[in-house]
Amino acid sequence: MNGTTGNTGTTGHAAQIVVVGSGPTGLLLAGDLAAAGIPVTVVEKRPRKISNLSRAFVLHARTLEQLDARGLADGLEAVGRPLDSLRLFGRLAVDLGGLPSRFNHLLVIPQYEVEKALQERAVAAGVDFRYETELTGLTQDADGVTAEVRTASGATGELRAAYVVGTDGMRSAVRAALGLPFPGRSAIRSVVLADVRLAEEPANVLTVNAVGDAFAFLAPFGDGYHRVIGWHRGRNVPDDTPLDLAEVKEITRLALGRDYGMHDARWMSRFHSDERQAPAYRVGRVFLAGDAAHVHTPAGGQGMNTGLQDAANLGWKLAQVLHGHAPDALLDTYQAERHPVGRSVLRSSGGIVRLAMAKRPWTLALRAALTTVLDHAAPARRRAVGRITGIGYRYPAPRGAHPLTGTRVPDVALAGGGRLYEALRDGRFVLITPDAHDVGSTRKDRLTLAHWASARRTALLVRPDGYTAWACDEPSPAAIDAALAAHVG
Repeated sequence: MNGTTGNTGTTGHAAQIVVVGSGPTGLLLAGDLAAAGIPVTVVEKRPRKISNLSRAFVLHARTLEQLDARGLADGLEAVGRPLDSLRLFGRLAVDLGGLPSRFNHLLVIPQYEVEKALQERAVAAGVDFRYETELTGLTQDADGVTAEVRTASGATGELRAAYVVGTDGMRSAVRAALGLPFPGRSAIRSVVLADVRLAEEPANVLTVNAVGDAFAFLAPFGDGYHRVIGWHRGRNVPDDTPLDLAEVKEITRLALGRDYGMHDARWMSRFHSDERQAPAYRVGRVFLAGDAAHVHTPAGGQGMNTGLQDAANLGWKLAQVLHGHAPDALLDTYQAERHPVGRSVLRSSGGIVRLAMAKRPWTLALRAALTTVLDHAAPARRRAVGRITGIGYRYPAPRGAHPLTGTRVPDVALAGGGRLYEALRDGRFVLITPDAHDVGSTRKDRLTLAHWASARRTALLVRPDGYTAWACDEPSPAAIDAALAAHVG
């Protein structure tokens, strides 16, 4: 595989995984699988060029930690602009400086910069990209999945794989082929988008506010242009209604008090923002991730981040199963762990929008009460920030498990001057112990051994996605061996 556009494959194609869609979610997943030695083909109906028409502009702390575990975070930090506070609604700004993370901020960066870094990694790992190729059907059997595809020239063919993952967005062809519903509703209609130059530079990296019936958001691309996202409650027109710069400027003035001298729009469009979630993220040998599985309002900047977390969760599990180190049942935990997170993000992002645009007396009173709570109650503020940044989620643990099981592991210091997220860059489990432990030769290709830099006595088995698989405060060699057998294989 050479990581370039190839001809459409035929039945018997050698890829073990077919990923449909090459947005951030699909690129991270494909790169992870290829790095683990799994042959991967990405099917993408768009041309090879990455679009600069980004909707997402924010990387949160947990996503930056995942990118750090792939050696990409520092490069993206150099391109983006850090912001140490997050505005939730109205004038409430939440300080991120106290986040228990190496990335105690959010990073303002266009989605296409994230895609560029993930694509370069995927190509280097050997992912086979099939551009200008769309999925037209799926057939499953006991041994695998046959994906029917068609190129832009009209040529048809089939790709055979052990598993297929749909990361192809809100209008997912994979989800449609499965016949899965996508229940929900349109939360915001006729949102306007524009990429413009500004005569006046805003005082803040992100500028966002809602006043009365209007909402507006400004973010820099880094190339002299800014993205404007605006909405007016009273203008619910179809997405194909013509849009001019005067309307964008008017909405911005209503929400922000000024339009910053917008001019030279290079692109303008309308869209509507939905709140939807598929009931199942797995159907047999086919999975959904990212916007194919869930879509949210833009509030809180959680959409792209949630999709990247989906990919980080699913990739190592597919690799474990395909390498024969875990049973197929491991793949069911993807639904159990990620579906509740998607539901939570849908609720929190929708809640932020509704409170930001509060107009009725009872919603205004609720917003005022919530603002007071978040201003004065540290536990409530930590929970809210933990959900938005992603560091506050934990996955279900078996009854009787150690309290750390299922929790995110921070970037702890390791003996010898290293740190955990550097140790995770090989895509392996990491066993952190207080003393040396012989794991034998059979697991060394999928397990990294490390010791605490401190005097801590807990043994911790960290999954490749940075969550605790197992922990024990008084570890014995037998307990460690049993944990490795259960989780590493």
